Amino acid sequence: MRAQNLPAAAGWQWVTGGFAIYRRNPLMFSMLVVTYWFIVVFLNVFPVVGALAASMVIPALSVGLMTAARGIERGQAVQLPMLFAGFRDNLRTLLLLGALYLLATLAVLGLSTLADGGDLLRYMLADSRAERALVEDADFTLSALLAAILMVPVLMAWWFAPVLAAWHRQPLGKSLFFSFVACYMNWRSFVVYALGLFIVAAVVPGLLLGLLLILFPGLQQIAAVLVSVAMALVIAPTVFASFYVAYRDIFGISEIV
Repeated sequence: MRAQNLPAAAGWQWVTGGFAIYRRNPLMFSMLVVTYWFIVVFLNVFPVVGALAASMVIPALSVGLMTAARGIERGQAVQLPMLFAGFRDNLRTLLLLGALYLLATLAVLGLSTLADGGDLLRYMLADSRAERALVEDADFTLSALLAAILMVPVLMAWWFAPVLAAWHRQPLGKSLFFSFVACYMNWRSFVVYALGLFIVAAVVPGLLLGLLLILFPGLQQIAAVLVSVAMALVIAPTVFASFYVAYRDIFGISEIV
């Protein structure tokens, strides 16, 4: 296993490659992504324990989506149970990755209190609208910027860690280390990738919504629903598939599993 150092343009190719995979089996991959989100949202319904459970299973579920994307690329039959493929490979490490990611995120939010006295943390952890209303007028600009900067190395360490743990049988520390190094080596590609995701997930839906509102000014709610459906059934699956393309281009196709 060796990470490749790719040119910056590779970042945009990950986005287009993700859409190419989605386009080969749009119905099934959309169903997988919707099921993924349903599980995560359902677990988060339960206070505290649900958030921990959701964080712990997300790495395994993400491996399932990566497995499905790889299967689609290879022309294999992909079915809904493939979402749970990650629960068969190095599950203990995947669960630990999820738990540690939650702790790392909470640590970042904790450090953000240095900028705003804890307003952002209270807003993020609020369980009700009433609790959020108490701090919604606060200025989160500085604390949000600090949190975003601190989250960058966290995301770098966790970006490829689940698939490295599952497909390459890497232990916890090595999966985090190799993921961080791979992201650092390809930081230019990731900058382009982030810009590409912003265009696909924010600019395009915004333009589409604006166009619909111009053409049908009296149908604001319907236009919003149509854009939301497009994001759920097209854009989100494309983004998830692009994660696999990035892994494939940087690490090569795993033949271990």
